[in-house]
Amino acid sequence: MGPMTKIEPLGAVRERVLASLRQEIIAGRLRPGDRLVERELADRFGVSRVPVREAIRALVGEGFVHFETPRRTVVRRLTANDVKELFELREALEVYAAGLAAARATPKDLAEVQELLDLAAAATEAGDAETITDVNSRLHDRIVAMAGNNLLTASLEPVAGRLRWMTRRNEEWPQLLVEHRELYEAIASGDPARARAHALAHVRTNYRSTVRHLFGTELDDGDTAQLGDGDVTCVESGDARGESDAASEPGPEGER
Repeated sequence: MGPMTKIEPLGAVRERVLASLRQEIIAGRLRPGDRLVERELADRFGVSRVPVREAIRALVGEGFVHFETPRRTVVRRLTANDVKELFELREALEVYAAGLAAARATPKDLAEVQELLDLAAAATEAGDAETITDVNSRLHDRIVAMAGNNLLTASLEPVAGRLRWMTRRNEEWPQLLVEHRELYEAIASGDPARARAHALAHVRTNYRSTVRHLFGTELDDGDTAQLGDGDVTCVESGDARGESDAASEPGPEGER
């Protein structure tokens, strides 16, 4: 009697298919408007149509795909309003997280962020888009974790994939690396106001870049200021050092 074949649980199959499809969308291998056909995907992954169907439904819930008709599912095209809403969420939560991180980060936390920055620098030099997207997302996740607020982390989890998908469209990688280093320095300074100010500047610069790459539209400062009504002082990229005084009057927070 030969060895028994291990049967993969249906839930595990669904998660494997879901993770693969999500990553293909984020990386751009599945593009907006591309159709997801259950039968074809089941054949490609070597599974039944049931876990594929469940994975597609999960992608609908995560905002990656939608039903054009009851029988036709396609990758969503991000609208200007989609992008605005996601950046409003970043401004509401990530800027706040940066301030908490500055107050609560441990030397171990900061060392982990520095390691991620080193990985991002190597990937940027190599022009490795997929690694840059992955490392930058991990860096933002780490800053949120450093805030030490489980509810804050849970609030961002439902849209984490869409944020990665959207920020993948911003290919101004050297500028992103500069901004992330400045944000790290602001957090490492232990000054929450300075960290919030740099986080806000980063979110709004990234918003302009994303809109430019997705829609070919240039936004001015008035457009980005409409993301939120907070009074956090916004500093320009490159002013990370010695600007805590300029950022000493923060109001309601906002960022990613």
